[in-house]
Amino acid sequence: MAARPLYIIAYDICDDNRLNRLRKLLRGYSTGNQKSVYECFLTEGELKEIIEEITLIIDESCDRVHIFQFDFRRKIQSLGIGVPPKDPAYFYIG
Repeated sequence: MAARPLYIIAYDICDDNRLNRLRKLLRGYSTGNQKSVYECFLTEGELKEIIEEITLIIDESCDRVHIFQFDFRRKIQSLGIGVPPKDPAYFYIG
């Protein structure tokens, strides 16, 4: 299986209902999270699907979602109890 790129998805959602819907969506794709930040190894199709779902959930006039793709040519540094992300051998999405 080809390696999946790592994306960091961070958000600031103003409404609890939308916040809970977004958390539920991202939990289904993530390998880890920290408060409002999720680590997701995604295929191109999964990324497109997540973006489409996010646009249906958020209110663009007051909510924010940022999606960052990691560049593994660069060294990842973790401080504190953080653990560098690893691309697992398989993914369960659900």
